[in-house]
Amino acid sequence: MAVLIDLVLLSMLALTALRIIFLKDLFAVVMLFGIYSFLSALIFINLDAVDVAFTEAAVGAGISTVLMLSTLALTGRKEKESKHSSILPFLVVTVTGAALIYGTIDMPPFGDANNPIHQHVAPRYIEQSPVEVGLPNMVTSVLASYRGFDTLGETVVVFAAMIGVLTLLSVRRKEDDEAPDSGLKSHRVLHVVAKIIIPFVILFALYVQFHGDYGPGGGFQAGVIAAAAIILYALVFGLPMALRVISPKFLQILAPLGVLLYASVGIYSMFMGGNFLDYNKLAHDPVHGQHYGIIIIELGVGITVFAVMLSIFYAFASQAERRNVS
Repeated sequence: MAVLIDLVLLSMLALTALRIIFLKDLFAVVMLFGIYSFLSALIFINLDAVDVAFTEAAVGAGISTVLMLSTLALTGRKEKESKHSSILPFLVVTVTGAALIYGTIDMPPFGDANNPIHQHVAPRYIEQSPVEVGLPNMVTSVLASYRGFDTLGETVVVFAAMIGVLTLLSVRRKEDDEAPDSGLKSHRVLHVVAKIIIPFVILFALYVQFHGDYGPGGGFQAGVIAAAAIILYALVFGLPMALRVISPKFLQILAPLGVLLYASVGIYSMFMGGNFLDYNKLAHDPVHGQHYGIIIIELGVGITVFAVMLSIFYAFASQAERRNVS
């Protein structure tokens, strides 16, 4: 039965990808990308990778869809017809695809217990993480402790993405008197529903943030969910109202603050005589130190991701409103 589910999901994933390639309506393409992300999340769930599925659903199908729709407001809905021949790109894609398929021939069978990954790294984490880290969620142990350097790098990359976007697109910092009304001001039902839903979304984001040690979640997912709550507020009540609630300047302070909070854990552990990001030095009991360190660095990740996602949305939304004014 599991094999049948995998085949059905994989077939739907392939059909969605093919349809995306041939569509010229970019709005439909964005919607299909959201469906593609949801299908990927279902495949991850079927593979028992719940944390990855959570991230794919929140980032891929959630915030990415909103940002791509914001981009369409600036670029237009229809793809321009290419005047160049498509033969060369087709050949490049064909040769690259053939090389990738050829490279998979030597790969070990999927799920085989004798695969190298099941003989070295995975047993080490499975056997030692309950003793060394002491968290029920092994994924959090790997990402936040064993791979703490990698996660710090990912957080810095997210922060760098915000710098790149804000370098290209500026954010309107105050309400423009000539700007048209934004948001769904005439839809009273949506106003009431949004006022009810948004507090629960933020509460769920806090739950995901501080429950990542015991179940699926963590800073990346929590930051995206919290940003989605403010984005929903901006879509329903208008961008000027959202700018009053959380200003772009505050977000530009918040984004590096999360990275510095993460890095400060490593600096403090060095100050206490350990290595960089050695959480064992944060408390007398090494396991307690692991808990403290992971909570703090996950909070830093959540703060940075929230600030970056919302800043990028503000940048695109501000440009779209300026375009409407002109």
